[in-house]
Amino acid sequence: MNNDNRNSFDNDRNDDFISGENEQQNDAQYHNNTTRYEKPEITPYTKAEKPSSSVKKRKHWLSPVIGGLVGGALVFGASTAGYIPDYDTLASTANQNTVQAADSNVTASTIANSSVDQNSTTADIAEAVMPTIVGVVNYQQQPTQSAWSQAEQEVQAGTGSGVIFKKDNGSAYIVTNNHVVEGASQVKITLHDGEEREAEIVGTDPLTDLAVLKIDDKGIDKVSEFGQSSELRAGEKVIAIGNPLGLEFSGTVTEGIVSGLNRTITVDTSAGPWQLNVLQTDAAINPGNSGGPLLNTSGQVIGINSLKIKQAGVEGLGFAIPSEDVLPIVNELMENGEIQRPTLGVKILDVSQIPQNFQKNTLGLFGDTLNNGVYVDSVQPGSTAEKAGLQSQDVIVAINDKAIEGSFDLRRALYTVDAGEVLKLKLIRNGDTVTVDVHLSDQDMAQPEL
Repeated sequence: MNNDNRNSFDNDRNDDFISGENEQQNDAQYHNNTTRYEKPEITPYTKAEKPSSSVKKRKHWLSPVIGGLVGGALVFGASTAGYIPDYDTLASTANQNTVQAADSNVTASTIANSSVDQNSTTADIAEAVMPTIVGVVNYQQQPTQSAWSQAEQEVQAGTGSGVIFKKDNGSAYIVTNNHVVEGASQVKITLHDGEEREAEIVGTDPLTDLAVLKIDDKGIDKVSEFGQSSELRAGEKVIAIGNPLGLEFSGTVTEGIVSGLNRTITVDTSAGPWQLNVLQTDAAINPGNSGGPLLNTSGQVIGINSLKIKQAGVEGLGFAIPSEDVLPIVNELMENGEIQRPTLGVKILDVSQIPQNFQKNTLGLFGDTLNNGVYVDSVQPGSTAEKAGLQSQDVIVAINDKAIEGSFDLRRALYTVDAGEVLKLKLIRNGDTVTVDVHLSDQDMAQPEL
């Protein structure tokens, strides 16, 4: 981009540019005539809330807000990871048909078509699954200082919930939220009978907010079973079991209904902004229940509870990650300890964040193409993008014929493909439409990094 264009951008930014404060604003805000629902807050910890970093207004239009697609993650300037006490529910299973014996051949890839009596009561389900519900305690190193020395001590940073879903080779595996264990120097698990055990973190994924832990399986006789979240209907009854406000209230059972399906919530994670596909429920959710499953009437785990709307006057808006979104992540974490995602090797910015005079005069956008797509600021030498022919000032408007309106769409499209696949990118270059093929190899798969 030449200096004249950049100066033009700077001169117009006060009128046309969306400021840094708005840039970090939740994309999924809801409005009516009198009420504005604020961004949902992630609540993993019952103690030691972490304040969100303040976002200062940008002085220049471009470089600070460019998102770098490096190692599979987009970097949006100063991304925040402000987590506060977390959303409810963890879960289990209904009777012997759904709560499998721990030595049975249950794997993370199991999705059951339950034959359990649909007339099972909430009490029946809770009793059957309670042995698979655990408390998750996050310990972190914090500096201490005295008149004579300065050192670190390990303190409890917060608590969450989890569910045992597999037993194999002397170990029991637990799924929970990433934000429950993030930053931990040590994680301890409290079983349903109060016994405490040290846990090993098998793998975590900040973007999907999932983590897998491992403990010794001695005395663990049951594991929970995953159900099919895609078969849920709005209005179906669901049950949440977890540890609201900490271990003092462990094993708390609440119930409600599926209030909505396929909701999209924008969250700030330690790996950058991300949009979660979630189930909405009105089952009571409170700090300390993050990472616990949401159960159907067959006692199967159909969601991992992660979020709630926290605002005065708003009740019953909780969200869970659907089980069929959880399973692929859990399986890869167990296999690789991390999630590998494709890398393009470009720095990008949503076109909607760029002044319209620059869109028209420099990028050649007009009509319906205005404010849509992803602007390529620069291309990393030797990267997949460079090999495919992408150039600075290209605008990506579609991948495999699916419209790309912004960086979230781009990231989602990338993160659903595997090594060896070919992506067909539709670009606007100087007002002309161009199509390029991007070939993804094993070397293009990487763990997200900032």
